[in-house]
Amino acid sequence: QVQLVASGGGLAQPGGSLRLSCAASGFSFSSSAMSWARQAPGKGFEWVSGILSDGSDTVYVDSVKGRFTISRDNAKNTLYLQMNSLKPEDTALYYCGKGGRWSVTAWGQGTQVTVSS
Repeated sequence: QVQLVASGGGLAQPGGSLRLSCAASGFSFSSSAMSWARQAPGKGFEWVSGILSDGSDTVYVDSVKGRFTISRDNAKNTLYLQMNSLKPEDTALYYCGKGGRWSVTAWGQGTQVTVSS
């Protein structure tokens, strides 16, 4: 069965950085597009970024472009999200998902990111 375990969240100051990881198992990771999404307190679920199965293309929501970088290591079955220049509005529970932006079939448990001074 599909398992997606996100980690790497925590507390960061505005302008700081965090790197999220997502360990995937139970499916062919190297054949699957992957996504990150988030849910801020009191707000809806927001897709954030996606990457093709071979890493050849990436897509971002406008609010994180130029600050976040999605990547993957198919040899390690791991998805990453490097988050730089963090803002308080980036505070959310972050989830990794199996599939592209419009085709996610499974989400893992979230990892909390809090941006505060």
